[in-house]
Amino acid sequence: MSGMSGAAERPLRADAARNRAKLLDIATEVFTTRGIGVPTEEIARAAGVGVGTLFRHFPTKEALLEAVMVRRLETITAETAQLAAEADPAEAFFGCFRLVVEQSAGKEEFTRALAAAGVDVHASLQELTTTMRAQLTGLLAAAQRAGAVRPELGLPELIALIVGTGTATEQLATDPTARQRVFDVVFAGLRPH
Repeated sequence: MSGMSGAAERPLRADAARNRAKLLDIATEVFTTRGIGVPTEEIARAAGVGVGTLFRHFPTKEALLEAVMVRRLETITAETAQLAAEADPAEAFFGCFRLVVEQSAGKEEFTRALAAAGVDVHASLQELTTTMRAQLTGLLAAAQRAGAVRPELGLPELIALIVGTGTATEQLATDPTARQRVFDVVFAGLRPH
């Protein structure tokens, strides 16, 4: 994480760690629902801290955006691991598919903004992306062995379907019924015929 290496290496006091976590929670919610154009001052105010506190943890808006992206992927990989451990293969696969689509909302906007600022977001997320790909590979194989997913589907097609479904559901952000229909159609296509 290029923008945060100094802060991430030194342990934070408990109150500082709480402030950082709260800032990340608020920033994730605000950036995801309202876009990345929201000023950092507004994020600090919503978190109940001064803007100086925000900039101590995240020296630039790009550092905050990068931290939000890393946190979202950490959440996805943790929840995917939990699904894989607790659910049957079909439920874990389809639950993970939905989770990745829903948690990735706005990712392209974040990526474009960071790239424009010269941040190599792919380097920041490389380890987590590798973990996520391994998880998807395992979930796909288990679901295929259980007969819940078409046997000819490979990881590249699965990733393309996740990305495409994400784009489709973002277009329908205000219509949950239509979003659900998109999932229903995609999931029906993923199941063996």
